[in-house]
Amino acid sequence: MENFDYDLRSIQAVRDLARLGKTASQQIAEYTEEQIDKILRNMVKAAKENAVMLAKMAVEETGFGKVADKTYKNHLASTILYESIKDMKTVGVIAHDEVKQMMDVAEPVGLLMGIIPSTNPTSTAIFKAMIAIKSRNAIVFSPHPSAAKCTMKAAEIMNQAAVEAGAPANIIGCISLPSMNATNELMECNEVKMIIATGGPGLVKASYSKGKPALGVGAGNCPAYIERTANIQKAVSDILASKTFDYGTICASEQSVIVEACNRGEVIAEFKKQGGYFMSPEETAKVCQLLFKNGHAMNAKFVGRSPQVIADAAGIAIPEGTKVLIGEQHGVGPSYPLSYEKLTSVLAFYTVLDWEEACHLSIQLLQNGIGHSMSLHTQNKDIVMKFAKKPASRILVNTGSTQGGVGASTGLTPSFTLGCGTWGGSSVSENVSPMHLINIKRVAYGLKDCSTLASADPTFDYPELSNSSEVHASLAENIDIANNEQLVKLINELVAAMARG
Repeated sequence: MENFDYDLRSIQAVRDLARLGKTASQQIAEYTEEQIDKILRNMVKAAKENAVMLAKMAVEETGFGKVADKTYKNHLASTILYESIKDMKTVGVIAHDEVKQMMDVAEPVGLLMGIIPSTNPTSTAIFKAMIAIKSRNAIVFSPHPSAAKCTMKAAEIMNQAAVEAGAPANIIGCISLPSMNATNELMECNEVKMIIATGGPGLVKASYSKGKPALGVGAGNCPAYIERTANIQKAVSDILASKTFDYGTICASEQSVIVEACNRGEVIAEFKKQGGYFMSPEETAKVCQLLFKNGHAMNAKFVGRSPQVIADAAGIAIPEGTKVLIGEQHGVGPSYPLSYEKLTSVLAFYTVLDWEEACHLSIQLLQNGIGHSMSLHTQNKDIVMKFAKKPASRILVNTGSTQGGVGASTGLTPSFTLGCGTWGGSSVSENVSPMHLINIKRVAYGLKDCSTLASADPTFDYPELSNSSEVHASLAENIDIANNEQLVKLINELVAAMARG
């Protein structure tokens, strides 16, 4: 047997995967709503049975996050997601307007490609498999190399559950020999009709360059503004519950806290009471040296890590029970590394005079994660509307931005692919759902007579056209056609009158 290089083998495996996926996509396109729901319910069952095992695999393989929180992510991506999407109409006629005589008919896209990040390697795979099946598509995954085993296992479990419930073979696939060349090959395969990219900025940008539809999401840098009317105890509790969830690996998690001078002391006291550790400038500098490399690029060694791991590596002592490390900042940009995204248990802390200064600072911070999310804690509805103008696709009020952004604590659609709109170079600003994975055909009946559109329209009144022989002839022709019977009757009456005379 010939010895082929790893890259060559991975590319050939990808091509085979794409061909099998295309066949499966053609078959599932003919399924009924009942068949799809049966498949989804079995996938939810399998996800529930394996949620803890997959969470353990993800933590062991990547070193990121917590088993309990990754288990909840898997639960959100299956059980909670299913409850949210089960009544969505994605098969056949999905809307009918009797007045306008129009129907919307759903058609699947075909074979999807899902790029899976290392921070949410099993939950994102489960989520994308679920929304692919709901929209009658097949999907193939490109796992992050550092999380390949757990992503492949999640894909295998979802595929087996789907097939057991009647789905075509190979409906959910996964690259078994991951490499950048394999991922690039899959993106370029003609069989792939749409790419759903959740990952680093490079991969997301690459997905948009392949000449086919892509749903990509950018980096987040969510500021959390605690306005003067906020319930401070609850605001701090929500922020800590959010930032410590899976040690901050969700891109919607808070990256900076903004307080006003008038509530600064109370907020700091509450953070300390609930487990926040305020670092000295020297300690902050040490932590920044660990967290970032090549400017503000996050060091993967400290993604999704506990404050204890980070503090030990930085050589600083923190109190027992510390939940998050907090570093005070006085600006935004390269000189202030904590003003950038930190997918770990570290927060930046800012003090402003009032909401107007908070507005300005929020916009500055959002430039480093533009279009994604921001949160605010306030009892003032006017403040909410002022901040609703910020360049973020999710404005989350009085909730943790992690749970709020993914739809766990808000009414947003549960999702692990959060659009950033045109601000962030994304083609979608919503939480991605099955509705983004279908083509909608419009069936429209004629409501007006095409031959009399102008003559029968009382608003078509342009005197300057009266000297145009071409327009006059056209209108006359329409009038003649419309009034043909009346004209014939008039001529006959005139002839009869002349005969009598």
